[in-house]
Amino acid sequence: MTDRSSSAPSAAPAALPSLGGTRSSYRERVADALRAALIAGELRAGEVYSAPTLAVRFGVSATPVREAMLDLVKEGLVDTVPNKGFRVTAVSGKQLDEYKHIRALIEIPTTAELATTADPAELKALRPVAREIVTAAAKGDLIAYVEADIRFHLGLLALSGNDHLVEVVGDLRKRSRLYGLQALVDAGRLEASAEEHLEILDALLDRDEEAVRAVMTRHLGHVRGLWAAE
Repeated sequence: MTDRSSSAPSAAPAALPSLGGTRSSYRERVADALRAALIAGELRAGEVYSAPTLAVRFGVSATPVREAMLDLVKEGLVDTVPNKGFRVTAVSGKQLDEYKHIRALIEIPTTAELATTADPAELKALRPVAREIVTAAAKGDLIAYVEADIRFHLGLLALSGNDHLVEVVGDLRKRSRLYGLQALVDAGRLEASAEEHLEILDALLDRDEEAVRAVMTRHLGHVRGLWAAE
């Protein structure tokens, strides 16, 4: 286990992504960025991070980082390590497979159904978020990529009108790990994967339910395929 509670990070500081004003407090914005870093693997399981070290890494003050990490403790994503900081909790391959299975059962049919029920104007409103994902992929900004990906998919699911469904999927997405994203960036393949979000929107706007189902099935398949790395 690596203890990063006192050592400075060797990588360039990660910028706090713009969340488009969708969160009510700066603490929540910081928490969103930390979750995205955890999902993308920039914060690794078993490692200990102090609030001051993370504050330097994200270019923010230590207080909102400490408060945000306490939120993540409540969510079971990190554990408190007395006098050191916070340890990222480990997630097994079996757990990840189970999360992906549940998500597929919920997200694929719900998104496909939107092809016949969603307001086209509301679908078009999500296109800028889809483009954010592609831009982040092109830049290799994994934190911004994951954050925009979550907003896009939860925004789609919200069009179903089922708030509890959105909450369940949101929790599963927080618990996911996509450690293979950096390898895709290095191979120049993440941008092509990111463009699937635009493909989903196009199929929805075409009212092609089967095409939506096919793209969503392929897209979620990446969770334990292209985007995964044990």
